[in-house]
Amino acid sequence: MTNNQTQLIDNFGRRVSYVRISITDRCDFRCVYCMDEEMTFMPRERLLTLEEIAFLVRAFCELGVEKVRITGGEPLVRRNVDWLIEQIGALKHTTSLKELNLTTNGSQLPKYAEKLAAAGMDRINISLDSLNADRFRELTRTGELTQVLDGIEAAKQAGFKRIKLNAVIMKGRNDDEIVDLAQFAIDNELDISYIEEMPLGQVTHSRNESYCSSDEVLATLQKHFDLQTSIANTGGPSRYYQVAGTRSKIGFISPHSHNFCESCNRVRVTTEGRLLLCLGQEHSMDLRDIIRRHPGDIEQLKQAIIKSMDIKPKGHDFNIKEQPIIFRHMSVTGG
Repeated sequence: MTNNQTQLIDNFGRRVSYVRISITDRCDFRCVYCMDEEMTFMPRERLLTLEEIAFLVRAFCELGVEKVRITGGEPLVRRNVDWLIEQIGALKHTTSLKELNLTTNGSQLPKYAEKLAAAGMDRINISLDSLNADRFRELTRTGELTQVLDGIEAAKQAGFKRIKLNAVIMKGRNDDEIVDLAQFAIDNELDISYIEEMPLGQVTHSRNESYCSSDEVLATLQKHFDLQTSIANTGGPSRYYQVAGTRSKIGFISPHSHNFCESCNRVRVTTEGRLLLCLGQEHSMDLRDIIRRHPGDIEQLKQAIIKSMDIKPKGHDFNIKEQPIIFRHMSVTGG
């Protein structure tokens, strides 16, 4: 820890500069890798209020955090989310915050894209796992492909220059669309990241059977595109390739095949205010309890966050062949 304790350094010398915060566990989709078909959501009193979230993010940013990502569930279904984005966006003028990003399924972007841009949102990641309308409905259980396509267009019209698609590839589900998804990104001057499915929460399919490694995806893409290793770094876990002759980059998030723990600069805050020091471990601290026991005391909160660095583990223990030891769904953890 630095002498004035303005940065977050864990016991392995890694500086935490990136916080992902889930502002709701609710979603208007029910993606098969993220949720059960029938979900029981958290009662409102267990969730952090928007004011508490803004207060918490301010504490992190006063401790040197430079990047914040708002996630869910689907964050844009949270009432008054535009107020929260405005509050966090303003921290760029008073704290170390440099980048405010969003992960979304895209369904609400026609309503919110312009407001997000005006409030200081920098980048948007949009989940898109299929370009086939029937398959999209099957994978999301409730979603319509046109909602997402309209959302992508709304983000472009709002002036967002850095839009990235996220695609979770599963064998037997959508692995035959790897090339089509990349071509769609290229045609629309977007980036795309392919994500290995993460074993969080009980789902209805066998993750071992559906698992598709990043190496398999890369091999498929290299048959169709000239991919050049890129030094691009967005501060997250993606490894990137530039598609020659285009503006698009292709990234890979590979928690299984290419463990990214050594360079981990991230922590997550769940919908109920639990600070997770690792996506794949249960090491955590209850920040909601601290906020509510010491209302308005930002120094108390900052000291708790500093102390949490002592329990950040070296890495996760994901095993795609076993039942998940992490029973929280991705929607609670933050996508």
